[in-house]
Order: sequence, then structure tokens, then C-alpha cells
Amino acid sequence: MNVNQLMADLERRHPGEKEYLQAVREVLMTVEETYNRHPEFEANKIAERIVEPDRIFTFKVVWVDDKGTPQVNTGYRIQFNNAIGPYKGGLRFHSSVNLSILKFLGFEQIFKNALTTLPMGGAKGGSDFNPKGKSDREIMRFCQAFMTELWRHIGPETDVPAGDIGVGGREIGFLYGMYRKLAQENTGVLTGKGMTYGGSLIRPEATGFGAVYFLRQMLERAGMQLKGQVIAISGFGNVAWGAATKATELGAKVVTISGPDGYIYDAEGLTPEKIAYMLELRASNNDVVEPFAEKFPGAKFIAGKKPWEVKVDIAMPCATQNELNGEDAKQLLANGVKIVAEVSNMGCTPEAIDAFIAAKIPYGPGKAVNAGGVATSGLEMSQNSMKMNWTAEEVDAKLHQIMSSIHHACLEYGTEGDYVNYMKGANIAGFMKVAKSMVEQGII
Repeated sequence: MNVNQLMADLERRHPGEKEYLQAVREVLMTVEETYNRHPEFEANKIAERIVEPDRIFTFKVVWVDDKGTPQVNTGYRIQFNNAIGPYKGGLRFHSSVNLSILKFLGFEQIFKNALTTLPMGGAKGGSDFNPKGKSDREIMRFCQAFMTELWRHIGPETDVPAGDIGVGGREIGFLYGMYRKLAQENTGVLTGKGMTYGGSLIRPEATGFGAVYFLRQMLERAGMQLKGQVIAISGFGNVAWGAATKATELGAKVVTISGPDGYIYDAEGLTPEKIAYMLELRASNNDVVEPFAEKFPGAKFIAGKKPWEVKVDIAMPCATQNELNGEDAKQLLANGVKIVAEVSNMGCTPEAIDAFIAAKIPYGPGKAVNAGGVATSGLEMSQNSMKMNWTAEEVDAKLHQIMSSIHHACLEYGTEGDYVNYMKGANIAGFMKVAKSMVEQGII
């Protein structure tokens, strides 16, 4: 495989899809050496096949707002690769959604799902519909219109969507209700469902909890412990809430959260009361964090900036792609950051990643660190298939085991002397599993 040649061809065929091209380049660059030691991969053109989605569905979503006015949005589902199991990946409802972002997320999902050890392929979908400021009825009508187009292409053994940004329990409920009506069956076709109709305990917390379990193993590998570490977190949604909850419970001090308007710095650290307020903020539909400082006088609001300028031991980006850039990385390194655990998908730019690796700072990529969310979705699929429910303790124990196995895979493929290149380890481990499956199943 010649990565530069392959990327040039991709750029020619998919011009302007910067997020997708960035994700592909990162994976291919780290697996190139290993790939070229397997002539069967090249003989079967695995690289050329794995970087292209199996299929993309794009559709019009027409719904009626509370004023009786028809509205039009675009819906997407990208079924990327199902070599090891049914397509699996979230739906994102946000005004920024476009084909490039969903393709990058779907591509990353292939390897993230492979790392979980569960039989799940990679997919992603969503719409440029923004739930912010919409009534429950408007969101219901949109979700029903969206599912009217999507339902034929999904199923418990075909494609199992989940939630993502803008798609929480409310949206999953509306989507599932419409699927059930159209398909005339109750199945585990969506994950993140409510507990009354097939959901799994600790699913809302799973991404953040799993990230902290992975972080703890990174620290232990580096001869440190989580207790007493000072952590900067970005975002203030479910993922940031889960990470803050578990990190605080295990003795760390979380001193920041952030939103589009700026960030909060709380030198005393978050408490259960403050963490609970994060959910109130998110539910308010204002998408800002400034009210946090008004409610808790000891906290400071810094407008228009990101939390990476704060002196901390650990940075955990939890918001969105490319939220931590090269300049942010320089600031973190100058302030003595010890570990970076990327909880958002592709939260760090290539320049930031290069800076951390060059400085021999352990950097955990999103596909490994945040895999607890989709892993627990996979556990929900298992429970639905067996028509049973596990306790929260049982699910949490399985989540611990999965995150431990992901960390072990990163060590196996990413250890370079005393340093662990977690990005290389995660990419190679996920890629090898999918590539071998593709070879064994023939050219299809």
C-alpha cells in the first residue's frame, strides 16, 4: 500500500471532505508498515475497499412545525463496513452535519467497534436538523419523518443505529416507536432505548465511564494513579457528565467544563451537585455554560476560550472533532500535562497528536478511549436478543472487561520501548481484525 497515492486518489474522488480524508489518512499512516507485511491484504486490495462505504443513503425529511409550516431537512445513513457484524453507529442531529463528518465518524466506527471484541460493523447517520429550541412535538414529527425513510434499511441483524449528538433518549423513543409501527415488530433495532422498552442500564453514562476506566489503565501503565489528578474536561453533555461523574467518584479533581460560549474553571473541583447541574444546563436548550458560574460563585466563566489553557495533569476533550489543536497542545505541554485521553471522536487535530507523541506524552485516541459507549450499546443488543436484562453491576463489570481488553490490544500493537503509542496500537488492532475478516470472506 502506498498511502500518499491512495490518498491522492481519494482526494480526487471526494474533494472537500476534509474530516473524512483526515480520518482515513491517520489510520492508513499508522497501519502502513504492518499492512505491507501482509501480502494477502494487498492482493485483496483491503485498503482501497475499507476506505469506501458499502453504501450511502441520502434522503429528504419533510416535517411540519408547530405553526403548521412544512420544513425540509436532509437525512443520511452511511453503512461503512459489516465484515465482522451488523452495521452499528449513532445518529447525529445537528446543523453542522454533512457527508464528510458522517463519513469520518462511520470510518472511525469500524475500528472502534472492532476493538470492543463484540461482533459489530461500522456505520453512522443523522441529519442537519437541530433539536435546539424545538418542542417535543416538533422533534417527534421530525423523528417520525426521518424513520419513515430509514426503516427499510435497518434491522437487528442488518444495521442497528444509536444516539449521538442531538439524539438522546427522547429522540430514540420517537424513532423506535415509528420503526415498530412500520416494521410491525419489536426488535433490538435501536440502542439507547428507555428501560421500559428494552434499554440497558448505565447506557447514558457508559461513554464517560468507559473513558475513565481506560484513562485509569493508561495512568497505571505510566506508574501513576487516578486519585488526586487534576483534569480538564471540555463539553457539558452526557459524555462530559459521565466522565466527570466517574473521575470524581474515583478521587480525581475535574476543574473545567465548556460550551460554545467559553469555559468554566472551578479550582475547587466539581462535586455531585455541580455535576448534576450539568444535565440541567444541557436540558435548558441554551447550549451555554455561563449560568454555571452564576449558580456556583466559586467558579469562573472565561468567555470565548477553550479549557486547554488551564494547568492540569490530564486533558479529556469530550465535545466534538478537532476541538484541541496544535497551539492548545503546546499550551498543555508547557503546563506539564501528563496524559491526554480523547473522549470525543477525533477530538485532537493531527498537529496536536504529533506534538503529544513527540513529547512522549501518552495520548489515547477516541476510538479506544470512548469505545465504552458503543460497547454498552452492543451489550444492549445482546440483552434484546436474549429477551432479558442485566443488572447495572453486571453491565458495568462487562464494560470494565471490554475497556481492559481494548487497553491490552493497544499495548500489544503500540508499545515502542518504554512508550506506548496508543494511536498506533488502536488503529492496528482494529484494522487487523477487520482486514483479516475481509480476506477470509472473499472479494465482495
